[in-house]
Amino acid sequence: MALDSKLLEILACPDDKGPLLYFEDENTLFNPRLKRRYRVEDDIPLMLIDESEVVSDSEAERLVAKAAALEN
Repeated sequence: MALDSKLLEILACPDDKGPLLYFEDENTLFNPRLKRRYRVEDDIPLMLIDESEVVSDSEAERLVAKAAALEN
């Protein structure tokens, strides 16, 4: 089940307060500015900085490219 679109509109990274990219198929919210990934478990975004993951440069590039492809 996907996150509600209204929820996605208001969700922001708790670290830099910026918008996030959502990948339903990976149960992930991603901040491309900080290369930080937040898990979504049972349709609940886990938005604690301490529980997030900073991804590698190559993983960040993959996620940004995937988001761009999904926009088209």
